[in-house]
Amino acid sequence: MSKQITVRLPDDLVDFMDELVATDKATSRASVVARAMVRERRRELAARDLAILAEHDTGHGDYPDLEGLAPAAAGTVLSDLD
Repeated sequence: MSKQITVRLPDDLVDFMDELVATDKATSRASVVARAMVRERRRELAARDLAILAEHDTGHGDYPDLEGLAPAAAGTVLSDLD
């Protein structure tokens, strides 16, 4: 199921989307927008998870199996989400 929406974007972003379509890197403008939204959702979920882990990372061994996970995750580059 999908919904049709209307968005207003700056000319340079539309030009970029058209370039992706013209070079077969995307099937349509809609696919570019959908892909960007999926990445944004993943980024938001990762940020939320990191905040939860950081909140519980007290350094007192509350979760010994997760010790150091929040600092390590904070330093992880998620280039596919940029």
